[in-house]
Parts: sequence; structure tokens; C-alpha cells
Amino acid sequence: MNYQIIAVDFDGTLCFSNWPELGEPNIPLIEYLKTQQRIGNKLILWTCRAGDALERAILWCKDHGLLFDAVNDNLPEIVELYGNNSRKITCDWYIDDRAMLPGEVKGA
Repeated sequence: MNYQIIAVDFDGTLCFSNWPELGEPNIPLIEYLKTQQRIGNKLILWTCRAGDALERAILWCKDHGLLFDAVNDNLPEIVELYGNNSRKITCDWYIDDRAMLPGEVKGA
């Protein structure tokens, strides 16, 4: 593969929201992701939202110019490559408001 896969969270990351409501867009992140997609990288929306809340989030993203290559799922080419669809998303980068870097864990 000559592209990177970026998985991004919705609430508190793309959208400054109080679940299940929708909030203000994180414009710098949205512009960054659109740039990444323009240069050929793939985007996965990786969120705990489901059902109507997920559909509203997908439409919100579309209204802000973000279209995803997958939603809460691996890319089809990854499933084909590994011969299964793991519950863990295969990606090069996770962007999430709850993320920690390994060095940030005290006592580790």
C-alpha cells in the first residue's frame, strides 16, 4: 500500500459535542483530514456512535466536506489482505480525544 490509513473519532475530536447532540466543528482537524485524503490517504470514522446517532454524525461530516472510506470498519482491501475482518481497526494513525502516548503513562 502506498497510502496511510487514518482512523478518527467523532465526539470531542471532529465535533465538539455533548453526545448525542452535534456541536461545533474542529476546523483545523477537518482541514488536515481533507488534505490527507487529497494526497491519497484513506480515512476511517471510528466512533462509538450507532444507529441514528451515527447517521447524524456521518451527515454532519459530509456537510463539513468529509467523506470516509469506511465507518466503524476496516477498509475492504485490509479485509482481503488479512483474510478476515478483525474487530480492531487496522490503521497507521488513530486521532482521538481520549488518546495517550505511551510515555504519558505514569509508572509504565
